[in-house]
Amino acid sequence: MIVKQKLIELLTQAASEAQQLGKLPAIALPEVTVERPQNPEHGDYASSFPLKLARAVGVSPLTIADDIVGLMAPCPEIATIAVATPGFINFTLKSEWLTRQVDSILAAGNSYGNVDLGQGSRVQIEFVSVNPTGPLHVGHGRGAILGSTLANVLAADGYKVEKEYYINDAGNQVDAFYRSLYARYQQCLGIDAEMPSDGYFGSYMVDLAKDVMAEEGDRFLTLPEQEAISQLGQLGLEKITNQIRSDLELLGVSFDVWFSEQSLYDNGQYQTAMSLLRQAGYVREKEGATWFVSTTLGEDKDNVVIRSDGSPTYFASDIAYHYNKFLERKFDRVINIWGADHQGHISRMKVVLGAMGVSPERLEIIISQMVTLRRGQELVRISKRSGDIITLREVLDEVGIDACRFFFLSRSADSQMDFDLELAKRESADNPVYYVQYAHARIASILRLAQQRGINYEDGDVSLLSSEPELTLIRKMLLLPEIVEVVAHTLEPHHLTYYAQDLATVFHSFYKQCRVISRNEALTKARLKVVEAAKVVLAKTLHLMGMTAPEKM
Repeated sequence: MIVKQKLIELLTQAASEAQQLGKLPAIALPEVTVERPQNPEHGDYASSFPLKLARAVGVSPLTIADDIVGLMAPCPEIATIAVATPGFINFTLKSEWLTRQVDSILAAGNSYGNVDLGQGSRVQIEFVSVNPTGPLHVGHGRGAILGSTLANVLAADGYKVEKEYYINDAGNQVDAFYRSLYARYQQCLGIDAEMPSDGYFGSYMVDLAKDVMAEEGDRFLTLPEQEAISQLGQLGLEKITNQIRSDLELLGVSFDVWFSEQSLYDNGQYQTAMSLLRQAGYVREKEGATWFVSTTLGEDKDNVVIRSDGSPTYFASDIAYHYNKFLERKFDRVINIWGADHQGHISRMKVVLGAMGVSPERLEIIISQMVTLRRGQELVRISKRSGDIITLREVLDEVGIDACRFFFLSRSADSQMDFDLELAKRESADNPVYYVQYAHARIASILRLAQQRGINYEDGDVSLLSSEPELTLIRKMLLLPEIVEVVAHTLEPHHLTYYAQDLATVFHSFYKQCRVISRNEALTKARLKVVEAAKVVLAKTLHLMGMTAPEKM
């Protein structure tokens, strides 16, 4: 158990005991929280619990703090507990306990930072899920990196994670893609075919048609038109899906399942989900269409599930898909990462889950906002290569995987972001990617030097690590399990980027103030241990973000 959680339990127990002794009234206790204070003079941890409790019981927060501290059971990790105005309880870790954690980190190795918060419960993360009607653009990369990083963190948090891409291979947009490709294919063969008004006009469609023509010749012209559109469209859809898969793999993103929307209709989930809602009285016919009666469940308006022409809506497919997720595959928790244009879809999705007997809290939806590309002060609007959309592949080719992953993670998903392509390529301390990875490379070079000099530090005595830069570095390393837990709770992986930069800064400071390899053999061995531990923690942080931890730069 991490120290923060242990302190929360001890504070809760002490408050309950104070109630039993009559020092506090028998009321429901507010949530006990323990934070890391900004000012290190206030200790390693602090709790404002007495202030919360004072508002509820009308007793001085300082009196409450004193009573709780007096009843707290001893904590072997804590050196001092102090009450501070206006009602905080501050905790300071024992230096000897701190230094022993260096050996604990080294013993844990790659598993350091893992916590068993999930205890094996099943979580599905569905992300990207772009219609396979065109290449991934730069905005899709943000959702891809967000989802894959959350999967890494939740796995480290003890969840059994399944990553899924939902292929929208049914409906009007796919039909428009099929007809667009057929028109471009005909044009490539010299036929004056007109593009459909709702078609896909990007230059990539011309390239796709040329690619098909080179492989298949004019054979589709010999087929009846509808058959040709269907066969050609399916071939094009497969090619675009393979391109999406390839781009994502280049970004370091993989999926356990590629789930077909069409399968929901072929395998009966759509019919079953609609029947379930109909039997529960939530589906009605009106105005020539079939509606999910959302207003009976608190929504402002009802929603069409089957159009007047008999075709299901996007919402109907999503209902069937979530029926499959929760009631057939029985995930304990589902996380969807959607683009900014899906904001209005959240409420009705949660309402329909309740109508199917699934607790809406089991579905968590993250909205990934737009990305703006810049080169310094210059706004980048179109692709240099095609004069069209800027694809994810172009950005990857220019700045690399690690820079893409770090920059896309550096802001919370619900905020719009600027991506500075020039900064991402810069090899200097003002580029956070370079700064963090350089810290890891510097650590690796120190350990290589020790190896070259034949220094065996396995028996290093970590109790010799007593200076402030050494203890500050250890304190910072011990934050990783808490960061992992925070990201799992909040689903906000940008905390990892801030932590990585903080850890790199603290290490660089330690390196400037503490000579690692010196004539003092005992101190050299101890410091090499803490340096190796820092390498373990920094590498784990980078790997959680899906980044490499370079040995040289």
